[in-house]
Amino acid sequence: MPLERPDLSEVSPAVLAYIESLEAELAARTPRRARAVVESAPEPEPDAEPELCEPPTTINLITLSARGMIKRTPRHLYGRQRRGGMGIFDLDTPEDAPPITLTLADESATLLLFSDQGRSYRLPVNRLAESPIRARGVFLAELLTLRPDERIVAALPDTGGDQVALVGARGWVTLAPASFVGKSMIPGVAYYDAKERGPLAAACWSGADDELLIASYTGLAIRFPARRVPKNGCLGIRLEKGDAVVGVTAAPEASSVFLVSADGKGTLRLMSGFQSNKSPGGGGKIALKTEHLTGVVSAGEGDDLFIISRNSKLIRFRTAEVPPKEGVVQGVNCMALRGDETAAVAAVKLAE
Repeated sequence: MPLERPDLSEVSPAVLAYIESLEAELAARTPRRARAVVESAPEPEPDAEPELCEPPTTINLITLSARGMIKRTPRHLYGRQRRGGMGIFDLDTPEDAPPITLTLADESATLLLFSDQGRSYRLPVNRLAESPIRARGVFLAELLTLRPDERIVAALPDTGGDQVALVGARGWVTLAPASFVGKSMIPGVAYYDAKERGPLAAACWSGADDELLIASYTGLAIRFPARRVPKNGCLGIRLEKGDAVVGVTAAPEASSVFLVSADGKGTLRLMSGFQSNKSPGGGGKIALKTEHLTGVVSAGEGDDLFIISRNSKLIRFRTAEVPPKEGVVQGVNCMALRGDETAAVAAVKLAE
């Protein structure tokens, strides 16, 4: 009976390092031909829970790489695993073009795509050919008229709230009403001034009465009422030199937000324990103890989380496996990584 690698998320760093060194030595001793056979085989899912496999759904996971490669795969093809597992390979992309964003949308929906230059596009999901989990996808340049130096940095389904919050890497925030990004939107229109405010970094849907949470690379975040953002936008978060925005999400008082760091640790922060500012533009407070935050998304205990790494490993697990916290923590192990780091996160309600 073949042995399977157990969940090592709770093992001490010293023991884990020793195990990985033995694995590396064993791999080095394996004949090249045998390694090629192993590497060409489908990626196993040792942590999958067959009894929790999702029935077929029209919801798709959309994966986008740094070079503009995009693919869609039915959500039910991704089996749930235990928190702390290694995941499976997803988007087939070169090492220098890692995944940068994940989103979930029905095959009948339209994607809203936002570039680092602040320009906006609409793309029907069904224009993307349905792909298996391990696939290359297509280049967005074949589907959209992008500028040579333009890069898509955020993707959202075309419905989800009253307005879209657009946040730049330097902390500037602008709101685009839902009617602005509707079916009549002109391809390439800009609702965010990237020339004046720096490149766009993140986007999310929010309600008119929601609060926004903007998070930065160093694990800092600020929360404030979306209605306080003026028509022409304003500074959302004040950042120190070397810091940058990595994400934005709607965060009402009764909600919770999942944050994940590059090393695979994450936490479910209850917004009841994260004080809201009366207005935007202040300095951030510690949301997660980390030197490198990679993702933030609104999530509740009844949701599923998807995390993808720079090497395109993807894991799906229940948010309920992450203990909710009101205070500042370092997080719990959510994804096992070896010479890798997380790149993006998405959440979905199981009732969808």
